[in-house]
Amino acid sequence: MTKPVSPDAVVDEVPARPSKAHAKVIRGAVLGTIVEYYDFGIYGYMATVIGEHFFVKSDSTAGLLGTFATFAVAFFLRVPGGIFFGHMGDKFGRKRALTWTIILMAVATAIMGILPTYATLGVWATVLLTLSRCLQGFAAGGEIGGANSFVSEHAPRRWRAFQTSMVNSGTYIGSLVASLMALALTSGLGEHQVAAWGWRIPFLLSLVIGVVGLWIRSSLDETEQFKDMRDRAEIERVPLFSLLRTSWRHILVVIGLGALITGGYYIASVYAASYLQTAGGRSPQLAFTATCIAMVFGVITLPVSGYLGDRIGRKPVLLFGSAAAVVLGVPMFMLMSDGPAGLAILAPAVLFVCVSIVNGVSFTVYAELLRARFRYSGIALANNVTNMLLGGTAPFIATLLVSVSGNTLAPAAYFVVCALISLIACFFVKETKGKELPL
Repeated sequence: MTKPVSPDAVVDEVPARPSKAHAKVIRGAVLGTIVEYYDFGIYGYMATVIGEHFFVKSDSTAGLLGTFATFAVAFFLRVPGGIFFGHMGDKFGRKRALTWTIILMAVATAIMGILPTYATLGVWATVLLTLSRCLQGFAAGGEIGGANSFVSEHAPRRWRAFQTSMVNSGTYIGSLVASLMALALTSGLGEHQVAAWGWRIPFLLSLVIGVVGLWIRSSLDETEQFKDMRDRAEIERVPLFSLLRTSWRHILVVIGLGALITGGYYIASVYAASYLQTAGGRSPQLAFTATCIAMVFGVITLPVSGYLGDRIGRKPVLLFGSAAAVVLGVPMFMLMSDGPAGLAILAPAVLFVCVSIVNGVSFTVYAELLRARFRYSGIALANNVTNMLLGGTAPFIATLLVSVSGNTLAPAAYFVVCALISLIACFFVKETKGKELPL
């Protein structure tokens, strides 16, 4: 059992390499997160087809706006979901909460695959789609905060940023698998067959991969820090109240740091696929190829960022990634709308790398700012508030900005503003490299 150490204590011993036990924890958390974010992301990648089947067909722009509005609604449910699962994770254990998130997500996604369309049920089809999406959002609200709390509490302090970055790679890989699925469907079946029935396949697959994810999660052990807290009878009656009473400043910092991670993520991935088709006039195959390439670059960047965060510190990495996003936002959107095909494909990847640099160290900073007794609740609340305000609404607002202003570069402003918020938040972060997780 580890002796409690002051949150400000810095340990200077030589780093130990991750053990097999740590590798099992990382593998379990990452694979579970892949399942969750495949389920959550496939809706966005099938947005164009969903708009045709579940919304009024007379106006394609209105249909796409309706699809992205439903996409955004799920993010409002992430906040109560984060509060619910955060309470469960801080009071009854991280493992139990993470098990239930994956069950709910798989069920909600599979329901989408069997829903009747607007042509059959009219507005009730739209209502049922929205309710299923809300259940997805509720489940997703408890995922990333729990997975990062789980891994950060298992990780050696000298490898903490690297190991938590691997968890975040699960969100990207899950979205990448969803994007590859969309690309495979449009390439293998053709647009007509995808529109007729093929779009249901990736949603129905959720049941299969959900069972796999559930089996993986059930094999993991609870964290020692939570067990120590439970043995000491230090579990809060209502962790959220203690969080808001004692750590509200930390929550504000986490919300600010998350602006680029959430808003920038959904602009550079989900929205970019639609932007390349609508503003750039690119084919669906090119758009999904660009998204896949961006995800691959993001997956590669995350552990590199985490490694650098463990070596040179969290704050320099955060500052560099945020500043690069501010500088590169507009030029990359110019390439997506008017540039040559090759550069248009690479532009989302550049934006995604900027997001991944920040994301690679952000969640270990969150864990190091918040005490164990409300860590799950704190990460879930702050991350989901940012997702609600800037992430889930990003595709909708970006589409609306183009529609209202007539300027195809308007979404670049949204991306840059998110980056600026994160850059400002960086200056309120104290370096936490090498410090013990606070109890």
